[in-house]
Amino acid sequence: AMAAPRRPSGGGLRRAPQDGRLEEINKEFLSDPKFSNEKDLEEKLAVFKEKYMEFDLNNQGEIELMSVKRMMEKLGAPKTHLELKKMISEVTGGVSDTISYQDFVNVMLGKRSAVLKLVMMFEGKANESNPKPSGPPPERDIASLP
Repeated sequence: AMAAPRRPSGGGLRRAPQDGRLEEINKEFLSDPKFSNEKDLEEKLAVFKEKYMEFDLNNQGEIELMSVKRMMEKLGAPKTHLELKKMISEVTGGVSDTISYQDFVNVMLGKRSAVLKLVMMFEGKANESNPKPSGPPPERDIASLP
């Protein structure tokens, strides 16, 4: 099934330099042999880029604690300061207290199930192709209505 067209993210031109920078990084991932057998890599990277810019609230090319905090609240899964620090350190391998775009993509494409990846999957953007877990269907999914 085709993904619904994403609405353009707010901010417009202000994000242009950031967009270009992330685009460059996406190109590096696309030419990385490590990910050469990743299905739909280009589409995935496009989604990751959108998501990342949405949460990179300081616009410095990294996601910091407050952004992750807001992201979790927005998803209805608020976390304590300590939990957030733990999430970030899981993503960065403990070397940084902000999440770079490279970190972000590595987690999203990586095999280990980091919290951030679960969050994205929970939001339904990361793996639309995978079957949904059994149970009552989510009300907000209009496509699944008879």
